[in-house]
Amino acid sequence: MPSPAEHTAAEAGRLLADGTLTARELSDFYLDRISRLDPQLNAVLAVDADGAREAAEASDARRRAGIPLGPLDGVPVLIKDNIEAVGLPGTAGSRALLGSPPDRDAPLIERLRGAGLVLLGATNLSEWANFRSTASTSGWSAVGGQTRNPFDPGRNTSGSSSGSAAAVAAGLVPLAVGTETDGSIVSPAGVCGVVGFKPTLGRVPGAGIVPISSRQDTAGPMARTVADAAALFAVLAGGIPRWPQPGSLAGRRVALWRPDGMTDEVTATFDAVAERLRQAGCTLAETRAATSSPFEDAEFAALLAEFSVELPAYLRARPGEHPREWDELLAFNRADEVELSRFSDEIFGLCAELEGGVESEEYRRARDTADSACRQALAEVLGDAEFALAPTNSPAWPISYGGPDEHGLLTSSLCAVTGAPSVSLPAGTGSGLPIGVSVLGRRGDDERLLAFAADLQAVLPVPRFPEL
Repeated sequence: MPSPAEHTAAEAGRLLADGTLTARELSDFYLDRISRLDPQLNAVLAVDADGAREAAEASDARRRAGIPLGPLDGVPVLIKDNIEAVGLPGTAGSRALLGSPPDRDAPLIERLRGAGLVLLGATNLSEWANFRSTASTSGWSAVGGQTRNPFDPGRNTSGSSSGSAAAVAAGLVPLAVGTETDGSIVSPAGVCGVVGFKPTLGRVPGAGIVPISSRQDTAGPMARTVADAAALFAVLAGGIPRWPQPGSLAGRRVALWRPDGMTDEVTATFDAVAERLRQAGCTLAETRAATSSPFEDAEFAALLAEFSVELPAYLRARPGEHPREWDELLAFNRADEVELSRFSDEIFGLCAELEGGVESEEYRRARDTADSACRQALAEVLGDAEFALAPTNSPAWPISYGGPDEHGLLTSSLCAVTGAPSVSLPAGTGSGLPIGVSVLGRRGDDERLLAFAADLQAVLPVPRFPEL
């Protein structure tokens, strides 16, 4: 039997259901694997071993009594450490929040526990969800250090859901939850060779998540298969776990979006995926390449104004002793020996100096510009197709400090700004490192998009498991 590290969530659930494994055995396996392997990855920021074992034993008791909470009852999960959960630090990677752990569960955590999932711990992330500096290094936080790519520890994981992606890729857990404002789920998923789903805005409750912008922030699932991501998404969205039923790709109309900056490796991978779709009977249409240039400055300005208001409001409402205003955060960072050791916090400085916030005319103009430009661009990319296919990422880049991350490709903005769903899934490798493709859809098409992506994954090569 394969090691549990290589089990999908669906496989783990079946083993729990037939009694081959207990939830306690499964949780202990992953807790041990985290303790042995994570020191070289820094994917897991904190574990709640006692809480996990208690939850696992409760799951086993329910199964013995014949009253499981559902097919994911007893399956382990990790959450990004910007989500509030009792027993975990909820720091967003900042030492400023270390002394005030959450005293409540975010609504999405209540849903995970209500479905019987066993919460093992919290994953590392790009500090403050990568919105502290324009020269930040993805995957680094003052609390958790630098998350490293399981396929090459000298390479980046992208961000900001860095630890969630790396933990799933390394088999430290079958399921994880990330969050995204723009690319923070799909990009690390692509770079780490796993599945990451960014839902339609509003499908997953955002309360209890350290915010950047309520106009774009959402939590979403990360897994090894699209089917598992769909099952976890159903829980996060308030339903019961459902795995998509296999369907046919024949006759589906798919747009191909080739953005600027595709390297030969990315192009070869993307062409191979397109050929698999063509062989499966899809009708493919090359679409006009949208670029970020018309809206990236407007999006940043809008996010800056939203962040300047929403983060202090969140901090004021969170119990405990910690900075609550921008001047207090800036002072904390300057007094702390770790916070500014890798890069600065000039975005915090901009927020402190910003006048008018979301009430200003400048903000309204920036948000309207970003929204309208992205709506138009997404409509152009999709055309009359059901979905659009785009490359998610270039292969992971070397970890370095002192300059901007080398993200390579960013095809996440159209869905991020418009609130539409997108999913990245493993498509191949370049230089031995994962390359993902993203499926883009229209708002509200989450389940249809996931079903299509699951059928697409079924015709793609099985991703390689990293050697650790």
